[in-house]
Amino acid sequence: MPDTTALHLAVALDGAGWHPAAWREPDARPDALFTASYWVDLARQAEQGLLDLVTIEDGLRLQSDDPLAADKSTDRVRGRLDAVLIAARVAPLTQHVGLVPAATATHTEPFHLSKAIATLDYLSLGRAGIRVQVSGRADEASHFGRREFPVLGREDFPLDSASRQVEQRLVERFEEAADYVEVLRRLWDSWEDDVEIRDVTTGRFVDREKLHYIDFEGRWFSVKGPSITPRPPQGQPIVAALAHWPAGFQLIGSSADIGFVTPLSAAEIAPVLGQIRTAQVQAGRAGGTVHVFGDLVVFLDTSTSRARARKSRLDELGGAEYRSDAPVFTGTPADLADLLAEWHGAGLSGFRLRPGALPHDLTQVTEGLVPALQARGLFRTAYEPKTLRDRLGLPRPANRYTSEPVTAG
Repeated sequence: MPDTTALHLAVALDGAGWHPAAWREPDARPDALFTASYWVDLARQAEQGLLDLVTIEDGLRLQSDDPLAADKSTDRVRGRLDAVLIAARVAPLTQHVGLVPAATATHTEPFHLSKAIATLDYLSLGRAGIRVQVSGRADEASHFGRREFPVLGREDFPLDSASRQVEQRLVERFEEAADYVEVLRRLWDSWEDDVEIRDVTTGRFVDREKLHYIDFEGRWFSVKGPSITPRPPQGQPIVAALAHWPAGFQLIGSSADIGFVTPLSAAEIAPVLGQIRTAQVQAGRAGGTVHVFGDLVVFLDTSTSRARARKSRLDELGGAEYRSDAPVFTGTPADLADLLAEWHGAGLSGFRLRPGALPHDLTQVTEGLVPALQARGLFRTAYEPKTLRDRLGLPRPANRYTSEPVTAG
């Protein structure tokens, strides 16, 4: 059983909230969605609640109620700002909360992302991470023109009834993401910690012997390196991934620092953890820590009846009952605290909560849930001035290219 004092808590920020009608709530700010102040305010609210981190959603297509195809809805939030750039704007205006934007590994270059996240780690003084996601959609592939993916339909899912060919394509996307993460990590290590000499007298700014070619050759990537950005303050920023299926669990266990999973009950947690821990062992990471967070969409209020009424109103505005890939919780912060305590006891390191509507449900998390967890002795009462890795209990990794690892000061 995990240490009951070490429950970690994150929120996933997406538009006006995860419910498609959230932008129509009285306290929503649809006119501000594409402003920096909107995202800064949300991150500061999360920081007031002492949360470990926020993730910022992103993608390569317009949002759609159908996960497999575009739709033509005009009564939904459509359009996004770039998540990495949002995080870069938020970084100097916050002090403690971790910043973990999402990026799609399938259609982006790891070299570009490695320096972007290294830069974010510098801007945030060691609070950066990246949530790596995959894409198998034909419409997203068509934006880039480098390869073609077949159009998938509902008949191809769920995976337990999918054709072997469809399943293999999805497995390949996760294998590609694992290589992507490996390239990121090697590039972050390509500068040794003491490579910068900055000696005005001798005129030497760097020790060229401590800059390393990574010479990665794989099925999907061929990257020589080194990076053009010095090694980040954390050594390696946090890598996270969301998974629902075995291929995703394999990616978490082999490559990530945090995995987001979606069990529907406490009984489903152990089998998921078992797959992730097996993948850790197979990847030679048995001695390391891989945190596993449970994802939940939350609709919170001062009473269960008020929470249900608010969700029902949103469902009516949205034209259908809201459903998600993650479990949906509707109730009070105190009841949610009880559920999180139970699932934490079943083995989860922490939780990533998806607010149904912003800012309401985020405020309920920070002003209602957090005090309820604190009263149970399950959550911190203050930040310590540490990096995101420190807060998660993850050591600063030794540089793979350094013969004698330099101890961080």
